[in-house]
Amino acid sequence: MGRRLRHLRKERRLTLAQVSEVTGIAVSQLSLLENGKREAKVSTLQKLASCYQATLADMTSEVPSRRGQLEIELERAMNSPLARQRGLPTARISPRMPMDVLESLVALHRELARTVEEQVATPEEARRANVELREEMKDRDNYFAELEATAAQLLSRIGHRRGPVSQHDISAITAHLGFTLHHVGDLPHSTRSVTDLKAMRIYLPRVPGEHDPRTVLLQALGHYVLDHQTPRSYGEFLRQRVETNYLAAALLMPEATTVEFLRKAKSDKELAVEDLRDWFAVSYESAAHRFTNLATQHLDITLHFQKVHESGIIYKAYENDGVAFPTDHTGAIEGQPVCRYWTSRQVFDAEDKFNAFNQYTDTPVGTFWCTARVDTSPSGTFSTSIGIPYVAAKWFRGRDTRERSKSECPDESCCRRPPRALAAAWAGNAWPSARAHSHLLAALPPGAFPGVDETEVYRFLEAHSS
Repeated sequence: MGRRLRHLRKERRLTLAQVSEVTGIAVSQLSLLENGKREAKVSTLQKLASCYQATLADMTSEVPSRRGQLEIELERAMNSPLARQRGLPTARISPRMPMDVLESLVALHRELARTVEEQVATPEEARRANVELREEMKDRDNYFAELEATAAQLLSRIGHRRGPVSQHDISAITAHLGFTLHHVGDLPHSTRSVTDLKAMRIYLPRVPGEHDPRTVLLQALGHYVLDHQTPRSYGEFLRQRVETNYLAAALLMPEATTVEFLRKAKSDKELAVEDLRDWFAVSYESAAHRFTNLATQHLDITLHFQKVHESGIIYKAYENDGVAFPTDHTGAIEGQPVCRYWTSRQVFDAEDKFNAFNQYTDTPVGTFWCTARVDTSPSGTFSTSIGIPYVAAKWFRGRDTRERSKSECPDESCCRRPPRALAAAWAGNAWPSARAHSHLLAALPPGAFPGVDETEVYRFLEAHSS
C-alpha cells in the first residue's frame, strides 16, 4: 500500500509537505506510510483519498507502474527467508535508486531463487510429479493420439508403409531430419546420447550399453521432432522423457501394423507379449509398454503393467483396470513393495526362465490373470508383467495356467507381517543389518537434466566440434 500511496502522490505532482498541509498528517507520518514502516488507519486513508481525489479501492489496488512493481518485488525478496538465510545485505529502496540498478537487483534475486529451487528438488517432489503424469496417462488409457500421428507422418515421409521398421528406415528418418550419426568412445558417462544442435549431429556410444541403440537414437530425435525446450522443472523433464519414449516405441512398432498384428492374435485367442517382442525385435519391456498404449484403445482390454526389482520394489507401474497398487501418502506407486503373492514377485521363484510365467491372483478387488518374465541387466534383476481382469484372460495364450495365488493386500497381515509362528520363535532374537537405500533420501541431482554433468557434455561437444 505504501508504494501505491507514493505513486498516487507523485502522479498528482504533490510533495509530502503539500499533502501534510491539506490533510493535517505530519510529513514524518506520511513518509513512514509510504515506506511501509507503518500501517494506515481507515481515517488516515480517507483523508488521503480526499486529497488525491481517489477511492479506497484505488489506494489498495496493485501498483500499475513497472518501477512500483519492481520495488515491491525487491522489498519482498530482500526480506524473504532465503535472503536472510544467505545473509544478503539489503538496499534502501528510494525514488533516487536508478532504474537499471533496481532491475539488476531484482534479476539477481530471481536467479538465486531459481537456482536454489532447481537444487533442492527431492525424491518426494519427483514422486508427486510422477503421480500427476501417471494420472493423466490413466485418463488417456496411456494412448497419445498426437504422438501416434507424429510417428505415422515421419514413417510416411521416408516411404515406410507397413511391417516392422528396419535399421535402414531409422537411418532414413535421421537423414530426413537433417542429422548425422556419430559413434564415439568418449561419450560423457552420465549420458546415453548427446545431440549437437549446432552441427546437427547425434553422438552414440561406440559400444552399446544396456539400452537398445535404436531406441536411444529415436529418443534423441524425438526431442527435436517434438520441439522440446530446456525443462524448467522435474515435472517437465519427466513429461519430455515419457513423450520421447512413447514416440520411439510408436516408430519401432507402428500403430497400424501393431494393431493389425494384435487384432489377429486376439481373434485367435493367442495374445502374448513375447510375440510382439519377437515380431518387432524389441525388448520384452518395450513390447509390454507398447501393449499398454494400444490394448485399451484398439482391443477394448483394460490392464496393468509393472516393472519390479527382485527385492520386491516397484520401479514402474501403470493401470486402468482397477488393480489396487500399493501407494505412499503422495499417491506414488514407484518405490513401494508389491505383494509377495502377485505374479510380479512369484515369477522370481519360477524354475522355467525361458517361457513366460502365468498366474491367476485373487485380490480384494477381483481376480487378475498376469504374465511375467525376468530379465537381468547391469542395473539388477527385474520382472516385467502385464495383468488383466479375469474376464479378459480368454484372449491370451497361457490362460490355462494352473498357477494361482491369493492376496489380501493392503491388509498388513497378508505379507507385511511375519506369520505368527515365525514371529513367536524369532521376535526379539533377530537383528538384520539393512542394506541402506540412501539414494531414496538424497536430493535429486541439480541441473535442467537431472544426473547429467553439463560441464562434461559441453567439453565433449567442444572437443568434437572441429
